[in-house]
Amino acid sequence: MGLFSPFFVCGEAMELHELLELTLTGMGYELIEVERSPRGKLLRVFIDKPDGITVEDCVAVSSHLGQLLAVENIDYDRLEVSSPGMDRPLKKVSDFTRFTGESAKLKLRVAVEGQRNFVGILNGVNDGILKLEVDGKMLDLDLGNLEKARLVPKL
Repeated sequence: MGLFSPFFVCGEAMELHELLELTLTGMGYELIEVERSPRGKLLRVFIDKPDGITVEDCVAVSSHLGQLLAVENIDYDRLEVSSPGMDRPLKKVSDFTRFTGESAKLKLRVAVEGQRNFVGILNGVNDGILKLEVDGKMLDLDLGNLEKARLVPKL
């Protein structure tokens, strides 16, 4: 089974990502990312919540998802549940809004001003345009042009 294999819940097909997102949202967590090894035997789930993730959160989610995946007959050998880390990926518009004022590292698909890589302060999103302050200059970056975005860890 691939990452996007359909599962049937209440008579409707549902992808693994959607199933996990729906379940985790109901538990008070945000699904950040799902990784599945090429053979599908390792399933990694990254979760977050506003006040951060604890070991107890990972244990609770792992236990719940273990039961859910068994009921849904999803084949895997090992499930790993963890926080996204200090360099948390930013994927949704809500991520860029939530972390306004924080430093982020971005990689663009198509260069802007001759550059594809930027490090700057997030200043919000409006109509799909991310405001990023880089060296005192404000850039408007199209979210559709983002290849990758992560928070810069505060050490």
